[in-house]
Amino acid sequence: MAVIESLQQFLSTGTLLGASLLLLVLYLLSSGSRSQKEGKEPPGPKPLPLLGNLLTLDLKRPFDTFCELSKTYGNIFQVFLGPRKTVVLVGYKTVKEALVNHAEEFGDRYIEPVFSLFNGGHGIIFSNGENWREMRRFALSNLRDFGMGKRGSEEKIIEEIHYLKEEFDKFEGKPFDTTQPVDYAVSNIISSIVYGSRFEYTDPQFQEMVKRSHESISITGSPSMMLYNTFPWLGPFLNSKRIIVRNVLKHRAEMTRMFTGLLETLNPHERRGFVDSFLIRKQSDEQSCKKDSHFHLDNLIVTVGNLFGAGTDTSGATLRWGLMLMAKYPHIQDRVHEEIDRVIGERQPAVEDRKKLPYTDAVIHETQRLANILPMNLPHKTSCDVHFNGYFIKKGTNVIPLLTSVLKDPSEWEKPNSFYPEHFLDEKGQFVKRDAFMPFSAGRRVCLGESLARMELFLFFTSLLQSYRFTTPPGVSGDDLDLKGIAGITLTPSPHKLCAIRRS
Repeated sequence: MAVIESLQQFLSTGTLLGASLLLLVLYLLSSGSRSQKEGKEPPGPKPLPLLGNLLTLDLKRPFDTFCELSKTYGNIFQVFLGPRKTVVLVGYKTVKEALVNHAEEFGDRYIEPVFSLFNGGHGIIFSNGENWREMRRFALSNLRDFGMGKRGSEEKIIEEIHYLKEEFDKFEGKPFDTTQPVDYAVSNIISSIVYGSRFEYTDPQFQEMVKRSHESISITGSPSMMLYNTFPWLGPFLNSKRIIVRNVLKHRAEMTRMFTGLLETLNPHERRGFVDSFLIRKQSDEQSCKKDSHFHLDNLIVTVGNLFGAGTDTSGATLRWGLMLMAKYPHIQDRVHEEIDRVIGERQPAVEDRKKLPYTDAVIHETQRLANILPMNLPHKTSCDVHFNGYFIKKGTNVIPLLTSVLKDPSEWEKPNSFYPEHFLDEKGQFVKRDAFMPFSAGRRVCLGESLARMELFLFFTSLLQSYRFTTPPGVSGDDLDLKGIAGITLTPSPHKLCAIRRS
């Protein structure tokens, strides 16, 4: 009460600042009393006024800080990102309990200001409510129709593998950065499903699309954007925000041009890809004068951007991690080569070979686990008041299901911080599934491209290892290859070069 009395005296001076402070304190006190009545809130470090716990966090790698904080506060704790309360869920059992067993309560998406710049509430990844349900349902149905995760996709991937090998062969065994050719190859898979055709790697429009997508995803997870999400009024002072806005405008203009071209040659009886299906549904809703239709240009632009960005960045980064790990651990690469040579020989690997290649499959899964592509997951939001594991979490609270704590949970993995393919092998050397293997998240927001990503990783990785031996450049040892990676929204390999040497 002494604090309130002091503020009341200050308010008597008639200053606006005094009034603001009084209202702030009254709000905090009232919200605190409500929380005590509703239930016990998760523990957490004491926040500073305005800044919250920002000074506690490593803004470049906040997931590392969260893992450390869990050692003090347990598997459910709260931090304040500025004035915004955020609940962090740590470890396999806690994350699964929330996302799977309480899928509805933890199933909404928290849309931070930077994601509003990209999506404006449209699309699939950063939307909620009926728009999200309609777009996700439509995307899943139509992407399956165009072969996502099925034989149709396998044929597209195998075709693209030949183009990727041609790019690798151009370097004649000399050191090169795998980023660009791998990203182009993976991007072409989603492009062929979305647009109905692939791009040449030399196509400047395609190169710009991939570059812009990679740049935007990288900047979105930067410390400056984390500050922007906390204090949106900083936007005009941040160059990173200007870059994202520029990229969004360019993306919108380019997509509009591409869709116009597809619309001019649209045949309702011969759909070429996802965009055709969307345009046909859009025309149908317009002709029937359907009110509040979700099939409009904004949703098409954002949904295609979601599919292209997510389909390129995560799979491309994972494949690059896999090739780098082979160069870092040549004895593991030797075992992969031996298994592929013995089981497949010189013919093209196929999806049906997966069960016959348990060690190779284990290496791919272990790459996904250790690479830890999406360490923070994407932010969730409680759809209602939740009593969860003894704590009360209010409706609308930002929730971070910390995927890195699942993929490196010491109670689930024998060697959580090491590259150890035996995590996925039984005593007979056969592949075994692990419940704590959750790189695609889980529950209502599980990655809708999981089946396609799994197929891509297996076919690309197996085909490349069949044809090449990956080594470090002359004078560089495996120890020089950094496994820490560069953190943004996704965790990508640190800059490096590899040699792809043709196997005889």
